Amino acid sequence: MIWKINLVMKEIRIAMWSGPRNISTALMRSFENRKDTHVLDEPFYAFYLNKKGYNHPLKEVILKSQSKNWDEVASFCSGTIPNQSNVWYQKHMAHHILKGCDLNWLVKLKNCILIRHPKFVISSYSKKYKIESIRQLGYQQQLKIFDYLVDQNNIEPIIIDSNDLLEDPKRMITKLCNKIDIKFSRRMLSWPVGKRESDGVWGPYWYENVYKSTGFIAPSKKSINLGKNLYPIYEECLSIYNFLFEKRLKL
Repeated sequence: MIWKINLVMKEIRIAMWSGPRNISTALMRSFENRKDTHVLDEPFYAFYLNKKGYNHPLKEVILKSQSKNWDEVASFCSGTIPNQSNVWYQKHMAHHILKGCDLNWLVKLKNCILIRHPKFVISSYSKKYKIESIRQLGYQQQLKIFDYLVDQNNIEPIIIDSNDLLEDPKRMITKLCNKIDIKFSRRMLSWPVGKRESDGVWGPYWYENVYKSTGFIAPSKKSINLGKNLYPIYEECLSIYNFLFEKRLKL
């Protein structure tokens, strides 16, 4: 007698909470290059722009490309994984979380927080868009996610520092995969050059360097000097960053 065994693969939904200018798209490329993974790029961007009214590049195109309803998007993100994939990697921007947004759906996903030293974030972001508030950079919202998961749900999010990832991509991604409970794939260390259909419609403005990339590059060693007007925001960001950094997944 021949026995047929149906193996049901575990479904994994990953919410990677980053701030802007934080190699988040490169990490999305890494996961997308797996054979078992579907990726989602910043699904709350239209909600955020609609509520805040910021005149971001390609704003009208973005508003037409996504739902502007938080609850609708949250339900989608915690629902059925598209394309019959086993892993769903969702790249989220933490600063898209606004006051009053329901976070209950987070407990249905494996939450990760991607951090980067604020001197690099502020230097890079200020070249693309004017910084007027710490809330544009995601650090306060990342802390809110951490507190919500730990204090209210006793769930420890996985914290990754971008510099650690760039220093040793294979080691850090292997550790991340182990934490998430998926098998590491060497395909995550490199990817084909160019655009993706999965990229948000804002890609042409923000993703120029990622379009040219084929893998992770070594971390920058250049000296960065921030303008005096940005120092108060920098110091606020640094305090939160240092707190999260101590709790990160270490190399």
